[in-house]
Amino acid sequence: MSLHASPSSEALARLHSQRRNSTITSIIIATLSLVLVGLLLGLLLLPPFLQQPQVTMIIPQPQKPTDPIKPPNFNPSHKPKPSSPASQTNPVLTSLDLSSISVPPVDSEIENPVPDFGDGDDFGDGTFGDGDSIGSGLISLPPVLNKRCSKQDRMARLLETGGTPQCEDAVVKGLDWLKTTQLPDGSWSRSQNPAAMTGLALLAYLGHCETPLSENYGDNVLRAITYLVDLGMRQNGKLTTNPADKHWPYEHAIATYALAEATTFCKQLKLNIPNLNESTQLAGQLIIDNQHPSGGWDYSYTEAGDRGGDLSITAWQLQALKACKYTNLDFRNLQRTVNRSLDYVAKLQHSSGGFGYANASSPAGDTGYFTLTGAGMLSLQIWGRSAASPVRKSAKYLTKETRFDYNSQFSDLYGHYYEAQAMLNRGGEAWKQYNLLFRDSLLTGQNPDGSWKNPGNGQPLRAVGASFAGNSPMNLHYRTCLAILTLEVYYRFLPGTHKP
Repeated sequence: MSLHASPSSEALARLHSQRRNSTITSIIIATLSLVLVGLLLGLLLLPPFLQQPQVTMIIPQPQKPTDPIKPPNFNPSHKPKPSSPASQTNPVLTSLDLSSISVPPVDSEIENPVPDFGDGDDFGDGTFGDGDSIGSGLISLPPVLNKRCSKQDRMARLLETGGTPQCEDAVVKGLDWLKTTQLPDGSWSRSQNPAAMTGLALLAYLGHCETPLSENYGDNVLRAITYLVDLGMRQNGKLTTNPADKHWPYEHAIATYALAEATTFCKQLKLNIPNLNESTQLAGQLIIDNQHPSGGWDYSYTEAGDRGGDLSITAWQLQALKACKYTNLDFRNLQRTVNRSLDYVAKLQHSSGGFGYANASSPAGDTGYFTLTGAGMLSLQIWGRSAASPVRKSAKYLTKETRFDYNSQFSDLYGHYYEAQAMLNRGGEAWKQYNLLFRDSLLTGQNPDGSWKNPGNGQPLRAVGASFAGNSPMNLHYRTCLAILTLEVYYRFLPGTHKP
């Protein structure tokens, strides 16, 4: 006999209900688990997509270079009757497609204008001043770079330091003219020292805070940078098209100066221009490694012989090395090299306060005037010796002896390129007097197209090696760049005792 228990219909109904509820609950739990896993994965993977990528400029290379072009003469030195270099150049760019993105204005405090921004007795952190300035798009630029990048701040500084709106208008017209004369490969003056001429034009653009991202001039700036980068990489750091000519240290230093300043800008803008850092580092190290035992630099970067270099060559090397320092790249023995050079520069000062060319005995070229006084003075100022006796003496010499009139023999643009910077750094009454001397007269020399006319109305200039005079295309370009850089002095550099 067996007993069999069978559930009632009511019990079966409850059992089916429990099974159904259990199944629904399991599905809900599984769904929620999947959603939770998805959320966790999203939190882990989403941030990389939200980060702003670094901008990389990809520069297409040409398949074959252009034929070399035989150049005429160029030499910006202050040695009479220099020899003639030859040059050739290879194109770097075939095409560049840039978006019309402009650098946003830098938010920076504008200092209240003061009537006397320098006391004439010392020199602070103005020129190439150290420090961090954070603005929209430009992060931690040294004040000397950052303070030129806001139009509002730039105009305030221009007016504060003695400039006029006409000075800014002239600079912009000059930059527009450079835009129309740039060659397809990114250089200027293909047949005559293109590395130096491209370096000067690039410095003029950077002096106005024009970068590869600038709306109006970004394409010009980028093509200039890549031309010099390509030239340096192809020649193991040598920035010249004719290293066989003894004057190539001029080209190299000017181009290195421009590349180093471009490196600092691009680093802060997070622009990755291929080989920019490498080319700048090679170029800067070449200057350091080829200093003459005298402490100066000589033709062909020779380290032999008794000549020992000259101030005209040396001043460009010191400007280039100062710009290299701000890149934060690794340059071996930079400070030791600079210290030796500053001692060399100080020994070139005449008892009158003027600076000689290759020695302190007499003015270069028998002009009766020490045309390189501004070069010597600036070289000492930018490397921390602005309060030294040689600077004070040279400021007094310039106040007494310098002259400028664009339409007369007193229109040495090369000498005044240095004097304007040095006297602004000096500040005080010395600068005010000098500013009134050169400012309006330099403006009268600009052509309607933005370039600068032949100085002196054709008469011989009180200058040595004045290769900016004359009607050749290179001379026209050279003096236009010198004039632009001189007029940018109001905001390109900060007055000596005026803290940024």
